[in-house]
Amino acid sequence: MKLLNKIGREFSGYNVFESGKRLLDRKPLQCSLYVTDRCNLDCAYCTEYNNSRPHPTLENLKTWIRKIRDLGTMRIALVGGEPLLHPDIVEIVRYCRKLGFATSLTTNGFLLTRKLVVALEDAGLQVLQISVDRMTPSAITKKSFKTILPKLDYFRDSKISLHITGVICQDTLADSRAVLETGLSRGIPTEVRLVHADPLSRFRVERGSREELEEFVDSMIERKRRGEKIHTSEAILNYQRSLLRGEHVEWTCMAGYKLFFVSAQGKFWICSMVHTDKDIMDVTLEDLYANYRKKSCQQGCGVYCAVSTSLLVKKPAAVLGKEIVARARRIPGLVRQAVGSEDLDKSSVAS
Repeated sequence: MKLLNKIGREFSGYNVFESGKRLLDRKPLQCSLYVTDRCNLDCAYCTEYNNSRPHPTLENLKTWIRKIRDLGTMRIALVGGEPLLHPDIVEIVRYCRKLGFATSLTTNGFLLTRKLVVALEDAGLQVLQISVDRMTPSAITKKSFKTILPKLDYFRDSKISLHITGVICQDTLADSRAVLETGLSRGIPTEVRLVHADPLSRFRVERGSREELEEFVDSMIERKRRGEKIHTSEAILNYQRSLLRGEHVEWTCMAGYKLFFVSAQGKFWICSMVHTDKDIMDVTLEDLYANYRKKSCQQGCGVYCAVSTSLLVKKPAAVLGKEIVARARRIPGLVRQAVGSEDLDKSSVAS
């Protein structure tokens, strides 16, 4: 990939003009759509799968996607369950792109094949997030990095932007640093996040030592500031550190307004933890705006996409400014890599 293309990809997720529209009006920025409740894995801390439910039909999904777009939503994240289990996942991606959505997909990666990656790219998928927690599986989590490592080669020349996200808890803490290093060593933006509670504010697994967790979060903050490819924003890293310290963070939850969720049954959800029985087809912009308020559940919230969007809307210059600076610090490294590759090519030709 040419140097200018690589530099462009560093900033592709931060279209200030596009995002700026949604910072000034009452329309939503992003929706997470559950394309299925089914999953091929069974991780102890997960609250977001149910293998007794059938996949929603392609026709129903398209109807909900049109409604999500009609509300003015700019970005759509295809989630689950395991989205790659849906037999029509490529067509779902293609339809989202046809309607003009910036489109991402989150997967555990186990079902990825080279053919499927090519099909998803052809359909227009822009971002793919692979969720891994440990280098090897455990009783707590089956999302093993070593299992999907060979699949990373499928993205070597792909236009799909790949990043890796893991969860830190007592079971994964010892492996989290290896997960982070493995992703970063391959030039892939990577992060690991603190495990969050279930809808009843209970933790399904042991969280781990506060001191060790804080030390790890601090290390990610420092690496982020040095320009390393820590995928999350510094705002979210600071937020997680405050959670560990029990510090109060002043913010107003935008979940259900600037960001909302749609279940695999077509129900409107405030976020992944706060559900409603309201059909997405009955939701209006006024319904969304009604959720622009502080919420009783936001203290200690671990739905980081909701927190991230909320902080972005509240303090766009601070959040975006730091992120742009952090990504700009990566450019010298990209230049060095490009020069090194050219030197290697010349050496090969000369020999």
